[in-house]
Amino acid sequence: MISLSHSVSQLCYKPSNFFNFKVGTSPVVQIRWRGVVSVSACLNVDAGKTALERTKDVMEMEGRYLVGTYARTPVVLERGEGCKLYDVEGREYLDLSSGIAVNALGHGDADWLKAVVDQAGTLTHTSNIFYTIPQVELAKRLVASSFADRVFFANSGTEANEAAVKFARKYQRHTTSNGKVPAIEFLAFSNCFHGRTLGALALTSKVQYRAPFEPVMPGVSFLEYGDAQAATELIKQGKIAAVFVEPIQGEGGIYSATKEFLQSLRNACDEAGALLVFDEVQCGLGRSGFLWSHEAYGIFPDMMTLAKPLAGGLPIGAVLVTERVASSINYGDHGSTFAGNPLVCSAALAVLDKISKPDFLSSVSDKGLYFKELLKQKLGGNCHVKEIRGVGLIIGIDLDVPASPLVDACRNSGLLVLTAGKGNIVRLVPPLIITEKELEQAADILYQTLSVLDN
Repeated sequence: MISLSHSVSQLCYKPSNFFNFKVGTSPVVQIRWRGVVSVSACLNVDAGKTALERTKDVMEMEGRYLVGTYARTPVVLERGEGCKLYDVEGREYLDLSSGIAVNALGHGDADWLKAVVDQAGTLTHTSNIFYTIPQVELAKRLVASSFADRVFFANSGTEANEAAVKFARKYQRHTTSNGKVPAIEFLAFSNCFHGRTLGALALTSKVQYRAPFEPVMPGVSFLEYGDAQAATELIKQGKIAAVFVEPIQGEGGIYSATKEFLQSLRNACDEAGALLVFDEVQCGLGRSGFLWSHEAYGIFPDMMTLAKPLAGGLPIGAVLVTERVASSINYGDHGSTFAGNPLVCSAALAVLDKISKPDFLSSVSDKGLYFKELLKQKLGGNCHVKEIRGVGLIIGIDLDVPASPLVDACRNSGLLVLTAGKGNIVRLVPPLIITEKELEQAADILYQTLSVLDN
């Protein structure tokens, strides 16, 4: 029997579907997985405290023990199932945040759970000193389903973008000859977000993110998102190693690129020898109704960065590259201890198996169209709603006032949504498995709470 000291709350899936439970007189739950692995876990809960007191305790302990980098929502979440989340006070929430576009299959998906538990009981981590089957299989599947020839695994979106920065620099050194100085600069765009580590942060346009940590990586230029002429002129000067662009901006406010803009970037990069990098950390892997959002444009990058939904909630990042880029990378040029371990790759395979199916992607497109039309019918006439935009299940409601009061009112009514842009956009990124009935419920709550914007 394996004994765990971690406290356990209610499980985030239907336990009866997977486990046999035995509860004794002591506060211990014994869990048996398929009759093979048995786990004992102590339920470390003060039964004498009310749910409200437990909420207050958790918030106070967070303030005492964690570095204060997050202005958290005053909710202590305890479990989830499908598109629903539950806090320690028993309140139910319809989740249209998906852990910031991560939980594409919702909470506690049966196939994902089986993949994780099976792999956790077999082999979790080895480092990249050794070969492991799930990592190779995931790379093979990603290559087969994309423009790419090879994959580098990381642990997050910002790590994926950091790797792409290094690969771009190395590529330029590798391909520059005749004593020429290799291109080392980068181009990114307004409203973009590429991460919070120093290289990715340098590529992120919001000054408030960069200013406290200056100097960040030099040599980054920002142009208006969609300004094809200015971008073409800058790229053709020959100093740009790579162009980073999100086909659909998430954090920036749910703005979609035009085909003409992306095509102009592709043409200019080809002419100047720069690399084109599509950041699909938030918009990729089915969220747009296409497996990769750039497929809708028929324009393909030299590198693509992925992360958020790929392992269904476990930490993973990936850079997909062409052979032309990969050929410039040698042993030791980059690496990661944890990246691509068997556990996260098995989880990612379970996610990719579901999301890559044509019927699944078609359902995302259909539900996205239905939801956007529903929102336009219910909210479009409100004086504060400037625009409802997006594709698939990444949708933004652009307001003429701050969105926070509406987000708070939605939460108090059982709906979790996010902000984006300059704080005036409601960002809707539900699990891709959400039903039309749940989308109708979300639209109703948004409609019923919209009046808070008049205060």
